Amino acid sequence: MSATTGETAAKLMGGAADLIARNGYSGFSYADLAERFGLRKASIHYHFPSKTDLVVAVVEQGRARIASQIAVLEAGAPVATEQLRVYVDFWRRCIRDGTVPFCLAAVLGAELPGLPDPVAQAVRRHFADLADWLSRVLALGAEQQTMRLPMPASAEAEILMATIYGAMLAARAFDDPDRFDAIVEAALARIRA
Repeated sequence: MSATTGETAAKLMGGAADLIARNGYSGFSYADLAERFGLRKASIHYHFPSKTDLVVAVVEQGRARIASQIAVLEAGAPVATEQLRVYVDFWRRCIRDGTVPFCLAAVLGAELPGLPDPVAQAVRRHFADLADWLSRVLALGAEQQTMRLPMPASAEAEILMATIYGAMLAARAFDDPDRFDAIVEAALARIRA
Protein backbone atom coordinates (compact mmCIF):
# COMPACT_ATOMS: atom_id res chain seq x y z
CA MET A 1 0.00 0.00 0.00
CA SER A 2 1.45 3.35 -0.99
CA ALA A 3 1.57 6.34 1.34
CA THR A 4 -1.15 7.98 -0.75
CA THR A 5 -3.35 4.88 -0.50
CA GLY A 6 -2.86 4.79 3.28
CA GLU A 7 -3.56 8.50 3.58
CA THR A 8 -6.74 8.16 1.52
CA ALA A 9 -8.00 5.23 3.61
CA ALA A 10 -7.23 7.14 6.82
CA LYS A 11 -9.01 10.23 5.49
CA LEU A 12 -12.05 8.13 4.55
CA MET A 13 -12.13 6.49 7.98
CA GLY A 14 -11.90 9.86 9.71
CA GLY A 15 -14.68 11.27 7.54
CA ALA A 16 -16.86 8.23 8.15
CA ALA A 17 -16.26 8.44 11.92
CA ASP A 18 -17.32 12.08 11.93
CA LEU A 19 -20.45 11.39 9.89
CA ILE A 20 -21.43 8.37 12.01
CA ALA A 21 -21.00 10.30 15.27
CA ARG A 22 -23.20 13.08 13.92
CA ASN A 23 -25.75 11.16 11.82
CA GLY A 24 -25.53 7.44 12.60
CA TYR A 25 -24.90 4.48 10.32
CA SER A 26 -27.83 5.17 8.06
CA GLY A 27 -27.11 8.90 7.99
CA PHE A 28 -24.16 8.75 5.61
CA SER A 29 -23.22 7.16 2.32
CA TYR A 30 -20.24 6.76 0.05
CA ALA A 31 -21.69 9.66 -1.95
CA ASP A 32 -21.26 11.88 1.14
CA LEU A 33 -17.63 10.85 1.47
CA ALA A 34 -17.00 11.25 -2.25
CA GLU A 35 -18.36 14.78 -2.13
CA ARG A 36 -16.51 15.68 1.07
CA PHE A 37 -13.13 14.53 -0.24
CA GLY A 38 -13.55 15.10 -3.97
CA LEU A 39 -13.27 11.41 -4.79
CA ARG A 40 -15.16 9.06 -7.04
CA LYS A 41 -17.25 6.44 -5.27
CA ALA A 42 -15.19 3.80 -7.07
CA SER A 43 -12.11 5.11 -5.26
CA ILE A 44 -13.83 4.59 -1.92
CA HIS A 45 -14.85 1.05 -2.92
CA TYR A 46 -11.20 0.37 -3.79
CA HIS A 47 -10.26 0.98 -0.14
CA PHE A 48 -13.43 -0.36 1.46
CA PRO A 49 -15.49 -2.66 -0.80
CA SER A 50 -18.62 -2.08 1.29
CA LYS A 51 -19.97 0.34 3.84
CA THR A 52 -19.86 -2.52 6.34
CA ASP A 53 -16.12 -2.92 5.74
CA LEU A 54 -15.57 0.80 6.27
CA VAL A 55 -17.62 1.03 9.47
CA VAL A 56 -16.02 -2.10 10.97
CA ALA A 57 -12.60 -0.59 10.21
CA VAL A 58 -13.63 2.67 11.89
CA VAL A 59 -14.92 0.90 15.02
CA GLU A 60 -11.87 -1.37 15.23
CA GLN A 61 -9.53 1.59 14.78
CA GLY A 62 -11.34 3.30 17.66
CA ARG A 63 -11.05 0.19 19.81
CA ALA A 64 -7.32 -0.02 19.14
CA ARG A 65 -6.85 3.68 19.95
CA ILE A 66 -8.80 3.33 23.19
CA ALA A 67 -6.84 0.20 24.20
CA SER A 68 -3.61 2.11 23.65
CA GLN A 69 -4.87 5.10 25.66
CA ILE A 70 -6.02 2.80 28.48
CA ALA A 71 -2.59 1.14 28.64
CA VAL A 72 -0.92 4.55 28.93
CA LEU A 73 -3.49 5.69 31.48
CA GLU A 74 -3.12 2.59 33.64
CA ALA A 75 0.67 2.89 33.60
CA GLY A 76 0.74 6.63 34.22
CA ALA A 77 -2.17 7.07 36.61
CA PRO A 78 -2.20 4.19 39.07
CA VAL A 79 -4.87 5.92 41.17
CA ALA A 80 -8.33 4.81 40.08
CA THR A 81 -9.99 8.18 40.69
CA GLU A 82 -7.44 9.84 38.37
CA GLN A 83 -8.17 7.33 35.62
CA LEU A 84 -11.90 7.96 35.88
CA ARG A 85 -11.33 11.72 35.90
CA VAL A 86 -9.28 11.54 32.68
CA TYR A 87 -12.04 9.48 31.01
CA VAL A 88 -14.84 11.81 32.12
CA ASP A 89 -12.84 14.93 31.27
CA PHE A 90 -12.23 13.63 27.75
CA TRP A 91 -15.99 13.43 27.11
CA ARG A 92 -16.63 16.71 28.92
CA ARG A 93 -14.19 18.53 26.58
CA CYS A 94 -15.54 16.80 23.46
CA ILE A 95 -19.14 17.66 24.31
CA ARG A 96 -18.29 21.26 25.16
CA ASP A 97 -16.14 21.99 22.11
CA GLY A 98 -18.08 19.79 19.68
CA THR A 99 -15.03 17.83 18.49
CA VAL A 100 -16.76 14.52 19.21
CA PRO A 101 -20.31 15.43 20.17
CA PHE A 102 -21.27 11.83 20.83
CA CYS A 103 -19.48 8.50 21.08
CA LEU A 104 -19.50 6.78 17.71
CA ALA A 105 -20.05 3.37 19.33
CA ALA A 106 -23.00 4.74 21.29
CA VAL A 107 -24.63 6.02 18.12
CA LEU A 108 -24.10 2.64 16.49
CA GLY A 109 -25.23 0.85 19.65
CA ALA A 110 -28.58 2.63 19.42
CA GLU A 111 -28.92 1.31 15.87
CA LEU A 112 -27.76 -2.23 16.73
CA PRO A 113 -30.87 -4.15 15.59
CA GLY A 114 -30.58 -2.69 12.08
CA LEU A 115 -26.81 -2.97 11.64
CA PRO A 116 -25.02 -5.59 9.56
CA ASP A 117 -23.74 -8.37 11.85
CA PRO A 118 -20.00 -7.55 11.45
CA VAL A 119 -20.67 -3.95 12.53
CA ALA A 120 -22.87 -5.09 15.43
CA GLN A 121 -20.14 -7.47 16.62
CA ALA A 122 -17.50 -4.72 16.48
CA VAL A 123 -19.75 -2.41 18.50
CA ARG A 124 -20.35 -5.13 21.08
CA ARG A 125 -16.59 -5.64 21.39
CA HIS A 126 -16.18 -1.91 22.05
CA PHE A 127 -18.68 -2.00 24.90
CA ALA A 128 -17.19 -5.19 26.33
CA ASP A 129 -13.73 -3.55 26.33
CA LEU A 130 -15.07 -0.42 28.02
CA ALA A 131 -17.03 -2.36 30.66
CA ASP A 132 -13.98 -4.50 31.37
CA TRP A 133 -11.73 -1.46 31.84
CA LEU A 134 -14.26 0.38 34.01
CA SER A 135 -14.65 -2.76 36.12
CA ARG A 136 -10.88 -2.89 36.65
CA VAL A 137 -10.76 0.80 37.57
CA LEU A 138 -13.63 0.52 40.03
CA ALA A 139 -12.15 -2.61 41.62
CA LEU A 140 -8.85 -0.73 41.96
CA GLY A 141 -10.68 2.20 43.52
CA ALA A 142 -12.28 -0.10 46.08
CA GLU A 143 -8.88 -1.64 46.77
CA GLN A 144 -7.34 1.82 47.18
CA GLN A 145 -10.28 2.79 49.41
CA THR A 146 -11.07 5.84 47.25
CA MET A 147 -14.36 4.31 46.10
CA ARG A 148 -17.13 2.40 47.77
CA LEU A 149 -19.04 0.03 45.56
CA PRO A 150 -22.55 -0.92 46.67
CA MET A 151 -22.52 -3.71 44.07
CA PRO A 152 -19.78 -5.84 42.45
CA ALA A 153 -17.32 -3.86 40.31
CA SER A 154 -18.64 -5.39 37.08
CA ALA A 155 -22.21 -4.26 37.86
CA GLU A 156 -21.05 -0.80 38.97
CA ALA A 157 -19.01 -0.52 35.76
CA GLU A 158 -22.09 -1.11 33.64
CA ILE A 159 -24.10 1.37 35.72
CA LEU A 160 -21.39 3.99 35.31
CA MET A 161 -21.02 3.30 31.58
CA ALA A 162 -24.79 3.61 31.08
CA THR A 163 -24.80 6.82 33.13
CA ILE A 164 -22.00 8.40 31.11
CA TYR A 165 -23.64 7.50 27.80
CA GLY A 166 -27.01 8.65 29.12
CA ALA A 167 -25.40 11.94 30.16
CA MET A 168 -24.06 12.36 26.60
CA LEU A 169 -27.58 11.81 25.29
CA ALA A 170 -29.09 14.29 27.75
CA ALA A 171 -26.49 16.92 26.83
CA ARG A 172 -27.31 16.41 23.17
CA ALA A 173 -31.09 16.26 23.62
CA PHE A 174 -31.20 19.44 25.68
CA ASP A 175 -28.33 21.12 23.81
CA ASP A 176 -26.80 21.72 27.23
CA PRO A 177 -23.28 20.46 28.04
CA ASP A 178 -23.84 21.29 31.71
CA ARG A 179 -26.28 18.38 31.93
CA PHE A 180 -23.43 15.99 31.17
CA ASP A 181 -21.44 17.40 34.08
CA ALA A 182 -24.35 17.32 36.52
CA ILE A 183 -25.32 13.73 35.74
CA VAL A 184 -21.81 12.33 35.71
CA GLU A 185 -20.70 14.17 38.83
CA ALA A 186 -23.73 12.79 40.70
CA ALA A 187 -22.79 9.27 39.58
CA LEU A 188 -19.19 9.71 40.68
CA ALA A 189 -20.28 11.15 44.05
CA ARG A 190 -22.37 8.00 44.57
CA ILE A 191 -19.26 5.80 44.55
CA ARG A 192 -16.72 8.19 46.04
CA ALA A 193 -15.45 6.99 49.43
